[in-house]
Amino acid sequence: VEVNTFNGETRTPEFLKLNPAGQAPVIVYADGRVLAQSNAIMLHLADGSRLVPGDAFARAKMFEWMFWEQYSHEPTIAVRIARKHYLGMSDAELDPALLTKGHAALARLELQLTQTSYLVGQDLTLADVALVAYTRVAHRGGFDMSQYPAVRAWVSRVEADLGLSAAD
Repeated sequence: VEVNTFNGETRTPEFLKLNPAGQAPVIVYADGRVLAQSNAIMLHLADGSRLVPGDAFARAKMFEWMFWEQYSHEPTIAVRIARKHYLGMSDAELDPALLTKGHAALARLELQLTQTSYLVGQDLTLADVALVAYTRVAHRGGFDMSQYPAVRAWVSRVEADLGLSAAD
């Protein structure tokens, strides 16, 4: 069920019964169980798949990237995309720190992806899935992706791996 996060739908009493934090996404199972937070949902759905490494250290590196995504990537890149692309805010209306911190996050990805094909070595993991989501549309937030050739190549690789059309 699509929920509009911009108009208060995640703050309705009905939604808050599902997730008292008032955040999307939320998954509700037929038996009534509810799971919130994108990375928790992805980890649950991918459990036992090739996207979650069997090796304990590689799995920990996957978690490291997923935690970093929630702390350093999503709060800057996704927020700028939401405000600029979806809400139509101008650059003058946006906190300039979002652009600075977003470029720092993209530079961190670039550094890693000049060393490895994927975030955790040479194999696609759930970390790549988590991070490609907003990275592939970072330009909508005003990020100049021409500065990040390794990131652009990685986005193309992950889109192909996942059978996604290139983002517009």
